[in-house]
Amino acid sequence: MDAAIQTIPACRVERGCLAQRTEPLYPHGVPGAVGQEEADKPSLAYYPAAGGGTAVVVFPGGGYRNLAMDHEGKQTAEWLNGLGISAFVLKYRLGPRYHHPAMMNDAQRAIRTVRLQAAELGVAPDRIGVWGFSAGGRLASTVSTHFDKGNPSAADPVERVSCRPDFAILAYPVISLTTAYTHQGSKRNLLGENPDPKLVESLSNELQVTSETPPTFLFHTNADTGVPAENSVLYYLAPRKAGVPAEMHIYQNGKHGVGLARQDVVPATWSGRLADWLRVRGLMGR
Repeated sequence: MDAAIQTIPACRVERGCLAQRTEPLYPHGVPGAVGQEEADKPSLAYYPAAGGGTAVVVFPGGGYRNLAMDHEGKQTAEWLNGLGISAFVLKYRLGPRYHHPAMMNDAQRAIRTVRLQAAELGVAPDRIGVWGFSAGGRLASTVSTHFDKGNPSAADPVERVSCRPDFAILAYPVISLTTAYTHQGSKRNLLGENPDPKLVESLSNELQVTSETPPTFLFHTNADTGVPAENSVLYYLAPRKAGVPAEMHIYQNGKHGVGLARQDVVPATWSGRLADWLRVRGLMGR
């Protein structure tokens, strides 16, 4: 492996010796950085699980202006670890300081990083998924519909590998940028004021699904007034039309941003539906 990529001591993935740590996403400098503040330094928090084989890169939400790193990041990673699944929580760049494609670049880079380090992490390179909440769900849908196989001639070994996720979990995601259901704050923080209509359409991800889009699980609530459930419905219909496996659960109650909904008895069961889906797809850790 290239010297630029740090290897992980074996004890980090042995049972009883799991170690959470955070690494810079771009250890040799952030492309397009506008400064040297913390907001200019994307990072990836590692939550390895022993013997699982499956990994999930987690994108917390926050409208592309903040990041809910606890209940949509840390708690999610710990839940995945409980299933024997390794998790990696991404701190990505935000608006209005940054706009597209910075966020997408960070998300793609995170997937590539985990895939390149798969052997050291004890995960399978073809079992790397993404899980996003709200604007993070939009980011997960973006990397599910905008990906490449990597650049084999790139000097950076991370950029040589594919950034396509093998499956996706979208929790109350911001999807459409062209309909009445658009979350305008996320759109503005992502694209700025008066974006090119062609760019807006290309990032309205329900319009970009193909047969290559990974299998997807969606969760939303009917009571969500921040990001209407129609966002999930529109995205669910797209892979269904493309012949891609998709499963969707829309609960009656539950406000926007509930995370794993541990304080709401009924919506809290959605994580059980997700665990079932992971099990059916053969993605549950050992």
